[in-house]
Amino acid sequence: MGESATGRYRLLVLASHVIQYQVPMFRILAADPRLDLTVLFCSDWGVTAYHDEGFGREVRWDVPLLDGFRSEFLPNWSPRPHPGRFWGLINPAALQRIRCGEFDAVWVHGWASVTNCMVMLTAFSARVPVLLRGDTNLLPPLPRWKRWLKQVILSHLFHYVSAFLAIGKNNADFYRAYGVPAERILAVPLAVDNDFFAATARALPPKNDLKRDLQIPQDLPVVLFCGKLTPVKRPMDLLRAFEKAVRTRPAALLFVGDGVLRGDLENYSAKHQVPNVCFAGFRNQTELPRYFGVGDVLVLPSSTEPWGLVVNEAMNFGLPVICSNQVGCAADLVKPDENGYVFPAGDIDALAGSLAAMLTDKGRRSAMGERSRALIADWGFRNDLEGVVAALQQVVRPALS
Repeated sequence: MGESATGRYRLLVLASHVIQYQVPMFRILAADPRLDLTVLFCSDWGVTAYHDEGFGREVRWDVPLLDGFRSEFLPNWSPRPHPGRFWGLINPAALQRIRCGEFDAVWVHGWASVTNCMVMLTAFSARVPVLLRGDTNLLPPLPRWKRWLKQVILSHLFHYVSAFLAIGKNNADFYRAYGVPAERILAVPLAVDNDFFAATARALPPKNDLKRDLQIPQDLPVVLFCGKLTPVKRPMDLLRAFEKAVRTRPAALLFVGDGVLRGDLENYSAKHQVPNVCFAGFRNQTELPRYFGVGDVLVLPSSTEPWGLVVNEAMNFGLPVICSNQVGCAADLVKPDENGYVFPAGDIDALAGSLAAMLTDKGRRSAMGERSRALIADWGFRNDLEGVVAALQQVVRPALS
C-alpha cells in the first residue's frame, strides 16, 4: 500500500447518497493537489426528485450536485432501497474496489447501513486504513440495554478503525467514551459552503426590502425557524415561547419549511391570536438566502439533533442563535452571551426568556450576529481538507516505512 504514482493520497469516499451539503466539500478535496479523490455513491437518491418524509412533499434540489469531483454510482441490491435505513443500502460492488488495492484509505460515513459495515470489514481484512466520520454524540439518553449493546459492538469496531474524523466536540467526546485514544481523533468539522453563503449575504437587498416582500412590518425584529416542521424539531415550543416573549417585546416569527406540524402551528397561532406569525413553506437551496437575510435571530429548539447545519448557514448571515441543549453544534458554535443562548430542550419558559433577552437590545443583538459571522469563518471546508490530509498522513505514511 502507498501513494499513487502521482504522489497524491488515493482516497475513496463511500457516500450513502448525494447530499447537497457534502458536494461542495468533495469539490474542495478533489481540487487539492495532495489528494486523488473518488466518491462512490450507494444510491442516486437526491440526484432526482424524491419524496421527503420530513417535509411531506417532493423535493428536487436546485443546485449542481455532481460537478467538480470524480464519482460513481454503485448498484444497490436492496429489495427496499432507502439511504436512511440499515438494509436500504446493499452494494457488494464496493468490496471489490477495496480489495483491488487502488486506494490508500477509505472514508466511511457512519455504520448505519449494510454497505458501510461490509466495506469496513473488507478494508480491515485487506489492511486498507479506514477513516470513520459519523455524527453520533452522547446527548440523547439511551436505555441501559442499548448503551450496553452499543458499548460491546462499537468498542470492538472502533479498535480496528485507523482514524476518526470528528465533526465537533460532542462527536469527539462520543469516540473517547468508547475507548478511542485522543491521537486517533482528528477535527473535520461539519460545515456548509461558507464561501457561497457569505457571498450571497453580501449581495442581498436591504433587510427592509426583504421584509416588504414578505409583508413583515419593518419595525419588528424577525425570529427565524428554518427546517422541517416535525415533532423532533419542536417548532410548537418556539411558537408558544414566542407568544410569551412578544407580550412586552413586539416581534415577528417566520417559519421556513414544511411538515406534519404546519397545520397545528397555523391553527394555534390563529386560535391564540399570536401576532405576526408567517409561514413561508418549503424553500430550495438557492431561495434560502433571502430568508436568512430577513432574520434577526435563528432558533433551533430540537429535542434531538446530531448537529444542526442550519446554524452554520444562519451564522454566515450574521445571525445570533438560540439552540436547545440537545443540538449537537451548540458546544462548538454557540457561545452563551457572545453569539447566542442555549436552553434546556422542552423548557418553553427558558426559551421565552432567551427570546426576550435577544429581542430587547438591538445593539447587543447586532454585536452577537457579528460574533457569529467571525466564529463560522473558522469552521469551513478548508478546515475539513486539512483534517483529512492530517488523517491520511497519520495512517498511510506509517504503512510506507
